[in-house]
Amino acid sequence: MIRLFIRFIRNLRILPRWVIIFIDVALIAFSVLLGYLLRFNFSVEELERNQFESGIAIYSFCGLISILLTNSHRGIIRYTGTQDGVRIFYMNTVNLGLVYATNFIFSLGHRPNLIPYSVILISWLSSFLLLFYYRLLVKQVFSYYRNSMVNQARIMIFGAGQTGIITRHVLESTPRMKVVGFLEDAPDKIGKVIDGITIFDSKTSELGRLLSDNTVNEVIFTASNISLDRKNEIVDVCVRKQIKVRTVPPVEKWVRGELSLNQIKELNIEELLGRESIKIKNGNIESDLRGKRIIITGAAGSIGSEIFRQILLANPSSVILIDQAESALYELECESKSMNISARLYWYLADINEKDRIRLIFEEHRPNIVYHAAAYKHVPMMENNPSEAIKCNILGTKNMADLAVEFGVSKFVMISTDKAVNPTNVMGCSKRIAEIYVQSYNDYLETQGKQRTAFVTTRFGNVLGSNGSVIPLFKKQIQEGGPVTVTHPEITRYFMTIPEACQLVLEAGTMGRGGEIFIFDMGKSVKILDLAEKMIWLSGLEPRKDIDIVFTGLREGEKLYEELLNNHENTIATHHEMIMIAKVKKYPYEEINRYVDLFNDLLYDKNELKSVALMKELVPEYKSNYSRYEVLDKN
Repeated sequence: MIRLFIRFIRNLRILPRWVIIFIDVALIAFSVLLGYLLRFNFSVEELERNQFESGIAIYSFCGLISILLTNSHRGIIRYTGTQDGVRIFYMNTVNLGLVYATNFIFSLGHRPNLIPYSVILISWLSSFLLLFYYRLLVKQVFSYYRNSMVNQARIMIFGAGQTGIITRHVLESTPRMKVVGFLEDAPDKIGKVIDGITIFDSKTSELGRLLSDNTVNEVIFTASNISLDRKNEIVDVCVRKQIKVRTVPPVEKWVRGELSLNQIKELNIEELLGRESIKIKNGNIESDLRGKRIIITGAAGSIGSEIFRQILLANPSSVILIDQAESALYELECESKSMNISARLYWYLADINEKDRIRLIFEEHRPNIVYHAAAYKHVPMMENNPSEAIKCNILGTKNMADLAVEFGVSKFVMISTDKAVNPTNVMGCSKRIAEIYVQSYNDYLETQGKQRTAFVTTRFGNVLGSNGSVIPLFKKQIQEGGPVTVTHPEITRYFMTIPEACQLVLEAGTMGRGGEIFIFDMGKSVKILDLAEKMIWLSGLEPRKDIDIVFTGLREGEKLYEELLNNHENTIATHHEMIMIAKVKKYPYEEINRYVDLFNDLLYDKNELKSVALMKELVPEYKSNYSRYEVLDKN
């Protein structure tokens, strides 16, 4: 019998509406009978004396009319919710009005009421409760038997606040998921129960046992105020237990203000790297940029495009975007059309080495500020093409700096890299030479009394999510089934997010007075092997079992460890505890300018060793690593 009932529930789709109407009318009739029984103390004689049969018939007939008028029967019972309760209340109220009207019309002939008013009120209340709760009962029966037929994921939610409660309801709207508990750090919540679900202590020392005892398959983060270190602790416990980790987006990112199941995403490795986001304390950024004409080179890149998005918030007069990547620049232009922008935008597909072309742009727009983000940055590619690194990173920077001075730009902010410190590759050295050029140019203008353009440099490490970053590569390799390729088991890197990097650039532009190289406290360096392993665990797979990890060896010019300062540099503090000014070796402008002219002469020389040798002469700390240019260091 039970098997037949389960099979019936499994095959049952939606009841015909006439069946729902019949059940509703039957329950209304029962509620009227109950009203009579309660009113007359279950006395059969009194019921017959008050013609209870006609009263039940009239009330039920009015109920049928009310059901048809309000369409209260149209809801799917297994999905009953608050709106169905409102609809039933509305139907009952209409029914009450019809019965009262019938009584009133009948009483005009000086006859007694068809139905006692006390019976009407009792029936009104009891019919509402019966109609609504029978629907909830059916919903629970369907839910119980449907859930018993599928394998449910057992989930714990970190955060027992409002977002956590909403997440629980969203998850349990599907039979495939069951919330078995909440996790909390707040002592005042631990041990309490929310809607039948216990709140557990998320103490790390006991978390592993708790997850095992409850056979948890997944942990979902809903708390927005959890620290990065705390989140990493919990994730580490989860990955060791092979428990999937997901996260709920902030409330402001919910679609139309509501959370849906497909918005609950797998936790990105970017959310676990680095440290807490920096908070810029300087309130002058917006006032410095408001109403200004601003040029951004490399505008379609990861840094340039984010600088563009952030400076728009300061309401500049116009933004001139320059890049030679056609598709990327077009995509940014399309994105800008969906933004609420007051500034005028100008899009130029141009190469910063074409001085005449860039001069025309300067002549037309007369910029106040230049953010110079254009650069070649891929180490192995530049190691194989040193002339392109020289052309773009050195000569392109010289072109932009010279034009900035020629047209009276007030601030020139250059984006550099930690690879410029004790460089071991062509790319890093080319960026160091660019740093030297703009800094020496700034000092030269000061000594000549011609200081109109302040040159400022920012230096930071790897940016999460940027083009060529290791994280998108690892994601792609994991999706393809591996192997994940790591160059060396001991290699480490610093990481920061794109918005953080761009906040630093904007802060430097405001803080700088000219000649500074700003560096950023990057926090702890990350071991790339650990990063790869954690990404595999977060994908629900096991390193070296499901996904292999292969060591490919350091690439040409690659370092094991990145640095933000060389051995002869130290720093000066600024008003922000995480932003410092590097004290670096100064170069005479005439000397560096002579070297840059020599680079220009050697640009199309087929002997690349000459160009690299000249770079090493200018930057003595440049020692090639795993590169064919190591021969120059020996000589």
